[in-house]
Amino acid sequence: MIAARPVLAATMLLGLAGCGVAGAQDDAAPLAGKARADLYQCEGCEGALEADAASLASHADMAPAGEPGEPLRIEGTVYAAGGKSPAEGVVIYAYQTNAAGLYAGGTPETEASRRHGRLRGWVKTGADGRYSFGTIKPAPYPDDTIPAHVHFTILEPGKRPYWIDDIVFDGEFGVTDAYRRSMTNKGGNGIVPATRDARGVWQVTRDIILERHPE
Repeated sequence: MIAARPVLAATMLLGLAGCGVAGAQDDAAPLAGKARADLYQCEGCEGALEADAASLASHADMAPAGEPGEPLRIEGTVYAAGGKSPAEGVVIYAYQTNAAGLYAGGTPETEASRRHGRLRGWVKTGADGRYSFGTIKPAPYPDDTIPAHVHFTILEPGKRPYWIDDIVFDGEFGVTDAYRRSMTNKGGNGIVPATRDARGVWQVTRDIILERHPE
């Protein structure tokens, strides 16, 4: 198992060490209208560049047929910086652990494909800013260090890719008060409730507010 992006665990440690509520550090939560100085410090974000953006739709299935685990649908709307207007043409690259908490089944074509496993996919928003993924509910890492999560990387037209706060499931393992304090709200709030529909499919909504970019 390879943790493709260790930043999340590091931010948890900062929260536990008493660094305070997110917002106290300029890079963690900038003032309104100010870009984060660390926006492009982004291990693994090159995976967003692997797909041909022109060929992408607003929905993608990350999990192949027969993938072990409970089915999950992720959906939401991407908004321009400011949070009001839907953003068109934004690529979202998502990847996650499997039902055993592993980034398994990767292939050797690229570093991202090797490290991020087989449960990954790309979508591109239309004029309404909407997107969705079909997948399975991820499990926490086998050592239970952080909550189950789905990684999201954003690629806006003509910009460099950057990651936003992972999707984690409100009320589930590891989503503690300390974890909440460690979040930077990059791209908006990634802590979302998960509910089952009538078919037993988990449903989550993760709306995204695009970040302002450094000059």
